[in-house]
Amino acid sequence: MKTISRLKRSVAAVLLASTILSGGGGYLAARAFAADSAPLAMPAEQSVAPAIRPSFADLVEKVKPAVVNISTTEKAEARQRGPQQVQPGSLEDFLRQFMEQGQRRRGPQHALGSGFIIDPSGYIVTNNHVVEDATKIVVTLDDGSEHTAVVKGRDPKTDVALLKIESKTPLPYVAFGDSDKARIGDWVIAVGNPFGLGGSVSAGILSARGRDLNNGPYDNFLQIDAPINPGNSGGPIFDATGRVIGISTAIYSPSGGSVGIGFGVPSNLANTIVAQLQKGGKVERGWLGVSMQPMTESLAKAVGRKSADGVLVAEVVPDAPAAKAGLQQGDVVTMVNGQTVRDPRDLATQIAMLKAGDSAKLGVWRDGKEKTLSVTIGVQPTDQTAALNDAAGEEGKVGLSLAPLTPELRNRLGLENGVKGVVVAEVASDSKAEDSGVRPGDVIVGVAGKTITSPTQAVDAIKTAQREKKEAVTLLVMRNGTTYYLALQLA
Repeated sequence: MKTISRLKRSVAAVLLASTILSGGGGYLAARAFAADSAPLAMPAEQSVAPAIRPSFADLVEKVKPAVVNISTTEKAEARQRGPQQVQPGSLEDFLRQFMEQGQRRRGPQHALGSGFIIDPSGYIVTNNHVVEDATKIVVTLDDGSEHTAVVKGRDPKTDVALLKIESKTPLPYVAFGDSDKARIGDWVIAVGNPFGLGGSVSAGILSARGRDLNNGPYDNFLQIDAPINPGNSGGPIFDATGRVIGISTAIYSPSGGSVGIGFGVPSNLANTIVAQLQKGGKVERGWLGVSMQPMTESLAKAVGRKSADGVLVAEVVPDAPAAKAGLQQGDVVTMVNGQTVRDPRDLATQIAMLKAGDSAKLGVWRDGKEKTLSVTIGVQPTDQTAALNDAAGEEGKVGLSLAPLTPELRNRLGLENGVKGVVVAEVASDSKAEDSGVRPGDVIVGVAGKTITSPTQAVDAIKTAQREKKEAVTLLVMRNGTTYYLALQLA
């Protein structure tokens, strides 16, 4: 300790001596530098003191008639809407999707959410998770009138849904704004139906953007500090001009209620999705056909790049657009049509926004050089699921829904490129699959000793065992990196 103290005094003496030796010249230089710079601040005439913030009453009065309450009735096995707890210790532990899976109850379930009218003929935007399990949807307008709604289209990957109600008169509506022009620190207004209390308004600011909640491959959420709560799901987030720049979707909350951090789907993303849903009832995304992984500083150095921007191609799907364009495993994709690619989410979003048949220019780093590849964008394969929900009747159902192992799912599950199989998308409650220990997220790589590569193949193998009156069939399952057998009960 004494040595450290003496060293500190020595350093201090050197610094003091340097100041003295520099004389007046050093002092004058410091003063001159300070005179040429100024602290960051707004001019006085542009500042708004908290005590004189403008009222939002006129804005709210203008847009509130276009905001609706949504009530749904769901089948007994549907998810009861309520805040969900996820893996302890992870970021998701504090992210509560509105109206997510909770306790199961017998009998029909009821849920509440919000939405907003975007067309005078009765088109309404909300969240997919508000209506995905609904057997009946009732929309209550600001004037108290109730209308039965039908789902015109849903997009689970962005959590956006489009509803339609019929009205004899034109309805009040609002328009999407430009979420890309919204700046961090701008005022925002959230309108919705928190806790089923009816139309409520809260104000705050846009506090961050580009948030990834690990909810899907296209996560790019706006973060706001305007209080939003369960029931606000699907409600609009307005800017100061009354344009919708976001859709309330999730909250950060250890308790299930608002702690002042909420997340919304950006309007520029939602607007594109809604247009497709309104036109054809479904969303078609551009597809490249690669398995991606983010770059790191170490990987960048290993491939001779100065920057860690870009996406490393871990696998190229055979006969996919990327393969036909000459993209190779180990390439680093750095640009799409002149736009920089920073990470896998960036690449996925940029490609998804393109249409099938579009030609795109990919900036690629290969063998220490930049090169450009031309690729014709394909249509993203639909994540078709095969179900065994009613194979043995309601009381003895298998209760298993399977999805193909896409590159996106492979990345999210952390699987090696050579792993083949199908993903368990859903396990119904009180089903044979649940009783047998099958879980959502399991990868089934074999059924009855046969390798499985598609959901249809797995379903056919299980149904064959049923027809043969077998009491059980073996499933070779991969879970958390470990492979073992389960006996799927059939009798």
